[in-house]
Amino acid sequence: MTELTVSDAINRIYESLQADNADIDLHIVTLKAALARAGLKDAVFDPAKLVQNNRSGRKLMQAYFRQRGVTVKFATS
Repeated sequence: MTELTVSDAINRIYESLQADNADIDLHIVTLKAALARAGLKDAVFDPAKLVQNNRSGRKLMQAYFRQRGVTVKFATS
């Protein structure tokens, strides 16, 4: 199995979000492993690429990922 970079793992999460959260938990685990390999603590997402880019959607995403051990931050323009 090929180890993904943090960027690749985040892109797979964007794709999953577009596909109604298909395999989202698997992609979160992959992202968590990629962050650990890279020595990073936070995953930074572009809010413009989110399906539900409002405060409620972002907070829900942060809470869901936090329950799975990944801290989510959002890039600012």
